[in-house]
Amino acid sequence: MVAAVFHSPLEASATPAAGPASSCIAATTGACAPIAAAPKKPTRDFQGLWMAVLPPVLGLALLVLVWQAIAATSASGIPKPLETWAQALQVFSDPFYYAGPNDQGIGWNVLASLERVALGFGLAALVGMPAGFAIGRSEFLSRMFNPLISLLRPVSPLAWLPIGLLVFKSADPAAIWTIFICSIWPMIINTAVGVQRVPQDYLNVARVLNLSEWKIFTKILFPAVLPYLLTGVRLAVGTAWLVIVAAEMLTGGVGIGFWVWDEWNNLNVSNIIIAIFVIGIVGLLLEFALIKLASLFTYEEVKA
Repeated sequence: MVAAVFHSPLEASATPAAGPASSCIAATTGACAPIAAAPKKPTRDFQGLWMAVLPPVLGLALLVLVWQAIAATSASGIPKPLETWAQALQVFSDPFYYAGPNDQGIGWNVLASLERVALGFGLAALVGMPAGFAIGRSEFLSRMFNPLISLLRPVSPLAWLPIGLLVFKSADPAAIWTIFICSIWPMIINTAVGVQRVPQDYLNVARVLNLSEWKIFTKILFPAVLPYLLTGVRLAVGTAWLVIVAAEMLTGGVGIGFWVWDEWNNLNVSNIIIAIFVIGIVGLLLEFALIKLASLFTYEEVKA
């Protein structure tokens, strides 16, 4: 037996609502209809925005002030920031002009340098990554190659440039060889360290399951080593971009390094300063792109 309970209107108004956003329209529908909550105003993190914008702006302002102070001395010979800015507008008004092999816009020079970096770095990746996996997996190979890597890695990359000129008899392959030799060490070392830090329990389970070496590589080693590998790639690209500028100064041809040296021979200091900023911006973009790529494959342990 179900007892029907009736409330007076006063009692009904005193009864708490079933939910914070619901009301009963009994007179028309006899059912409860939800009432949409008022939209919340978006909160703006002004402090976070302020801390993200203000420090870089102050840093750039300090750089310009120091630059202006040094350029104000008559003996420095360094152009002032406004003079350099006016020259930059002229340089970037037509960055891809072509008036001969030795007279090209800064855009073509940057692309030529990036092409050399891509070729040298690509060859280093083809050799360095498999070598790093092999050295990390084999204790015999690790003991065999560690002394060689420790001996050759500290050598300045430009010291390898004459060897490249001797072997290849041409400046362009010699520059690519220099990029190759300076890019290979970070990839070998970081890849080998990543392989050696794979938990031994994973490899024991693979041995129990009788997995092939290819299965171990694709299912265990490669996913675990990928963050280390990408760190080696980031270090290698940064080193390659540093070295190509110096290599092109010595070998000549087309490239941002040769452009800097040519402007020095023409005593055009404003263009040298512009090239310095271009080199820094391109390096910064490469670094930022690789950091973003590495963040996609970096996983943090989820705690229960």
